[in-house]
Amino acid sequence: MNIFIAGLNYNISDSDLSELFTQYGEVTSAKVITDRQSGRSKGFGFVEMGDDEAAQKAIEELNGAEVKGRAIVVSVARPKTDAPRRSYDRHERNY
Repeated sequence: MNIFIAGLNYNISDSDLSELFTQYGEVTSAKVITDRQSGRSKGFGFVEMGDDEAAQKAIEELNGAEVKGRAIVVSVARPKTDAPRRSYDRHERNY
């Protein structure tokens, strides 16, 4: 199961995130999302766990928990869509 985590402290690393979820079961992957240009954390990430029951327990117990001074939001990750992002070209606007 793929898990979405928001509200992360900007100093949390991939390994910190993995360690947090390992107490509930085997973590397949853990990734803190970073800004492409600066390399700084965007404050959210994803954890993949192979066991859905363990993942659900982690979601229930960690949602709202305080981690490094910040309350995190933990939920099942929504599937990525293939829809292209909208372009907000100023020439397309109706003034």
